[in-house]
Amino acid sequence: MEKKYIVRLSKQERDTLTDVRKRLKGSAQKVRRAEILLKADVRGPNWTDTKITEAFSCRVQTVENLRKRLVVEGFEIALNGKPRAAPPRQKVLDGKQEAQVIAMRLGQLPKGYANWSLRLLAERMVELGLVESISHETIRQTLKKTV
Repeated sequence: MEKKYIVRLSKQERDTLTDVRKRLKGSAQKVRRAEILLKADVRGPNWTDTKITEAFSCRVQTVENLRKRLVVEGFEIALNGKPRAAPPRQKVLDGKQEAQVIAMRLGQLPKGYANWSLRLLAERMVELGLVESISHETIRQTLKKTV
């Protein structure tokens, strides 16, 4: 079957990919992409997709998608991937609310308690109407930033 997207790497791109592979620069995913692109290069080894999938334990679709991304979107995006447009989940607390959590933690303890717990802080935030709902884990992460 003839390939729709042909990988033709320049000398500079090949050097960059070889450097990433040799020095293990970046994430494991980036190194794997570099290895796949080097093996798929027409001017290099020119391996078939099935041979690449066997060598790197991935699917044929992964190799095809990487070829397509290189040809359509360019070398940098093929190697590094696309940056996320938006975070997977919006932040629960804004800066003002985070400051209120910190101030509450450092402030007066409620009667009957020896110290603040994360769950108690979360309950108090909801009681005061600062947020509709919040987990103790969000409180923990907020307080961890200040330490």
